Amino acid sequence: MGDSARDDDARPRLPQLRLDELLEELQARLDAARGTRDRVHSLLEAVLSVGRELDLQQVLRRIVEAAALLVDAEYAALGVIGPDGRRLSAFLTVGVTEEQVAAIGAYPQGHGILGELIRRPEPLRLARLCEHPASYGFPAHHPPMDSFLGVPIRVREQVFGNLYLTEKRGGARFDEEDESVLSTLAVAAGVAIDNARLYEESRLRERWLRASAEVTRGLMSGSGRGEVLGLIAERAREVTGAALAVVAVPVEDTDSLTVELAIGPGAEEHLGLVLPVGGSLLGAAFSDAAPVASPDITCDGRVSPGPPRFQGLGPAVAVPIGSGDGVRGVVLLVREAGRPGFSGEEIEPLRGFAAQAAVVMELADRRRDAQQIAVLQDRDRIARDLHDLAIQRLFATGMTLQSAGRLIEHRGAAERVARAVDDLDETIKIIRSTIFGLRSREEAAGPGLRARVVRVVGEAAPVLGFAPGVRMEGLLDTHVPKETADHLVAVLSEALANVARHARAGRVEVVLETDGRQVRLTVSDDGVGVSAGGRRSGLRNMAERAEQLGGELEWTSPAGGGTTLVWRVPITTE
Repeated sequence: MGDSARDDDARPRLPQLRLDELLEELQARLDAARGTRDRVHSLLEAVLSVGRELDLQQVLRRIVEAAALLVDAEYAALGVIGPDGRRLSAFLTVGVTEEQVAAIGAYPQGHGILGELIRRPEPLRLARLCEHPASYGFPAHHPPMDSFLGVPIRVREQVFGNLYLTEKRGGARFDEEDESVLSTLAVAAGVAIDNARLYEESRLRERWLRASAEVTRGLMSGSGRGEVLGLIAERAREVTGAALAVVAVPVEDTDSLTVELAIGPGAEEHLGLVLPVGGSLLGAAFSDAAPVASPDITCDGRVSPGPPRFQGLGPAVAVPIGSGDGVRGVVLLVREAGRPGFSGEEIEPLRGFAAQAAVVMELADRRRDAQQIAVLQDRDRIARDLHDLAIQRLFATGMTLQSAGRLIEHRGAAERVARAVDDLDETIKIIRSTIFGLRSREEAAGPGLRARVVRVVGEAAPVLGFAPGVRMEGLLDTHVPKETADHLVAVLSEALANVARHARAGRVEVVLETDGRQVRLTVSDDGVGVSAGGRRSGLRNMAERAEQLGGELEWTSPAGGGTTLVWRVPITTE
């Protein structure tokens, strides 16, 4: 009886244990199904969130935030691959504070594990980052990271960038499900990025069209060359997101460019600068008649030395105005440091827009030629009228007086008539000389002052051992009379010769400017200065030239070294 009772007690417990196990398994599966459902729901929400944005930067930010949330990662980043296909051009992070970013320093360029995904665009899942052969550690102040999951983002079969996830919360490792979810998000991200880029391109085309229409209205309304060029530079700066816009044109009869227009930070440092065509960034775009880009203009060897003028700036592009043999100048656009460089998609419409500047210059030249022809025609008409009417009448009057003089018996009266005839002959000579002057072009004076100054500076460069910096402002070729220009060129030659002989300088700056009332030449160097007991015949000659024209010469030579010479004289304009 006792054994039978114990057997009866054991039988109900076995099914009860199996039932508990089944219930626990059912609960686990329900939890897994619920977790899967929640994760699918989160994935759908992430896809919708990413696809809802049209601004590309916002899309990228949403993608990296959604990736961190979906796989429960502490740190997430999205690296955008640059045009060269080997480096990262942008890097967005989640989980790293601004203080940590500042302490770490520059964003990664795509080496180590990050570069592994660039070289092999396939999902990569690691239990420990340090165990991968491509890993070589983190920079100072970088937060510790162990587990890793990375997947590429493709846009139309092209790899746009990569998602990088590290440190799954709770100390767990990324699993296949995490990889699958993140790969699915990457597909949706590619579509969202493509949509955002298409939207951005359509908006960009619309802005270029509006800017082109505005420039066309300016051309048709007869606006001046400077006004329309300024409008082109300003709109190009706005559309491309550039901070600085510069327009440079060639200096006649020289191999140099001068900055005619500058808009943006530090514009005054660029106005009037004279740059060589050979070896300069602007010169390369001018001579090759093709756009020339620079990832960082502050580190570009093609930027001529001189006053610092690109502080806080970075990516740049120089675009020719015109094409082929008809290049009339160069437009330079520079973005702030840290901004992305100019892509081919941006440069192409910019090149077409810059061609409108060539139309502006061509139209301005045609208008100037038409005005000059009108002036010459008017002069020719005046000369013809003087010759056909005034001279013939004066000649006839002289002949009449000469004939009448023979009939005058009074000696005094006859002498007066003879003198009147001589005066008429002299008047005829003066009128004929005036006619010749009206009919002759006033281009025999040689090259303009700008070209002469550039030539003098170029001739001084071999003697100095370096090329001086040059900046010119104002209507120098128009407002400065020839006599003043001759004195000015002589003073500049003397000043540069003095620097070469005595200053032992490593830098020389030449600034020439006029406001229509006076012309001012400034030559400064960083040499040893003017010695107290040295000869000053050169300075005396320059001062005498200024005094002859009613001007003055000033020079300073501080104890710390260097000399600044200022030669200024008044000018008169008609």
